[in-house]
Amino acid sequence: MSVGIKINHAVKAYGDNVVIPDLSLEVQDGEFFTLLGPSGCGKTTLLRMIAGFNSIEGGDFYFGDKRINDLDPAKRNIGMVFQNYAIFPHLTVEKNVQFGLKNRKISKEDMERDTKQFMDLMHITEYKDRMPERLSGGQQQRVALARALVIKPDVLLMDEPLSNLDAKLRVEMRTVIKQIQREVGITNVYVTHDQEEAMSVSDRIAVMNLGEIQHIGKPKDIYQRPANLFVASFIGRTNLVNAKLVMKDGQAHLCFADGYSLVMDNILPEEMHDQDVIVAVRPEEVVINNEEGIHGKVDDSVFLGLNTHYYILSDQVHCIHTEDKDDDRFELIQESMIDEIIPNGSEVRLKIKKEKVNVFTADGSKNIVKGVKNDKYLYGND
Repeated sequence: MSVGIKINHAVKAYGDNVVIPDLSLEVQDGEFFTLLGPSGCGKTTLLRMIAGFNSIEGGDFYFGDKRINDLDPAKRNIGMVFQNYAIFPHLTVEKNVQFGLKNRKISKEDMERDTKQFMDLMHITEYKDRMPERLSGGQQQRVALARALVIKPDVLLMDEPLSNLDAKLRVEMRTVIKQIQREVGITNVYVTHDQEEAMSVSDRIAVMNLGEIQHIGKPKDIYQRPANLFVASFIGRTNLVNAKLVMKDGQAHLCFADGYSLVMDNILPEEMHDQDVIVAVRPEEVVINNEEGIHGKVDDSVFLGLNTHYYILSDQVHCIHTEDKDDDRFELIQESMIDEIIPNGSEVRLKIKKEKVNVFTADGSKNIVKGVKNDKYLYGND
């Protein structure tokens, strides 16, 4: 049986160092919920507080209606899957899976039935007599998952479970984890710093930074309408461009430094005034157009079959690319043409798909475009 998780005003501190100042969230029963953020943002700390491995300096933690702040970790009925698998090297696959059941002293018949069920579910039955040293990384992680699930926990907690696998195995295990979660229907709290991984497996994501939640929502909502500049920069690739929002005849115009402008009909009413803004343009949200747009010159291109990535220099627009610090190049993705790639040095214009871009206040604290869905505000985060 799974349960929902509710956290009200959690505080975590190590002496005078406050890691989590005031955090509230709610995970629904049976939900795959991911804590996503850069290293040191507090996501693993929060997971360990849920598990009972870290002390709680403030706030209340609930599994369903039961407050668990002072409950021993062994009595919380949780399953844990770690980055380093943490399976026992001296036990076979079968005995690893059985370990938690033996501690619960269930009957031999029930133990054998449940062990086989979850080994079958994880497709590791054929390896049941193998020692861990004879398993691949993906197989070891499947053993760890089976061992965590066989005890039928109320909550499954996963801390960077795929970070030690190679790229191909990570993609494979993402699919496995999501399929198993759907079949078992267990509440899952998953920690990762890999935004692509989070997007592929999660029902909802909480993006964290410096111990605070920036945005909670479905992957699609967070990607398309990030709540602030940090979220836009952390989720996916994006180009950040300085611009001005100017009011003319009751309409909001997004004006760039070289004279290119867009009429925006989706700006929040309270933000309809002249102001400096930062525009987030994802590579797929701009097209090369010879008639209108930001003027630039092709600096480089990378052909990737279906799509071609172009890097555009512009001497009139200061463009900040988040992965390369200050970089005065637009990155854009265009469907590959049948004839040829646009040569380096070609003069082009970049037309922005205005219905898709996001516009932030000059300090980056707020997305001023309509349509931002942020569950953060449902749980007491101001």
